[in-house]
Amino acid sequence: MEAVTVSGQIRTDVGKKATKAIRNAGQVPAVLYSKDETIHFATTQKAVKSLIYTPKFKVAEVEIDGTTHRAIIKDIQFDAVTDDIVHLDFLKLVDSHSVKLEIPVRFEGTAPGMRSGGKLLRLMRRIKVKTTPEKMVNELTVDISSLELGQSIRVRDINPIDGVEIMSPAGAPVGIIEAPRALRSAATAEKKAAAAPGAAAPAAADA
Repeated sequence: MEAVTVSGQIRTDVGKKATKAIRNAGQVPAVLYSKDETIHFATTQKAVKSLIYTPKFKVAEVEIDGTTHRAIIKDIQFDAVTDDIVHLDFLKLVDSHSVKLEIPVRFEGTAPGMRSGGKLLRLMRRIKVKTTPEKMVNELTVDISSLELGQSIRVRDINPIDGVEIMSPAGAPVGIIEAPRALRSAATAEKKAAAAPGAAAPAAADA
């Protein structure tokens, strides 16, 4: 499991004035919480950049006053104008305690429909799961090697992993092999022609 080290400085004053001062200084106010404790601290945009702006799932190693806490991001607040990060919530990971995550899904194989000119359209990039820190994975996989044009792969088709419970709806489509526009247009034209008045009927077989 890939981890990113996030250095932080403890905050004792968590009032609005102090929080504003932290942001004005170019830092990000953050909270690390668990069932047993809540720690307010400040970090930097740079420290969390590779943790947030990535399609991968990563764990944070939050270092505060010489102590390292293994955690995941649970909430991010962005500035509506600048899009800067203005607040972060971290959840401390505790062995054997279940957590809910969103894990990236990766497609395996080459769909026959793609060889026929179809395009793989991703409908879900992350899947909701519940697991423990010991069983966490950085991705899920699903095999698309049997998909023809117009066919989709669903959450229920994701390869199961021991200790990882998938929470997303089983019937939700994860990806689909979309037919190219030319093929769709040709199929539509054929249907219209077949349905048009006066369309030739199939010839009857000889008795």
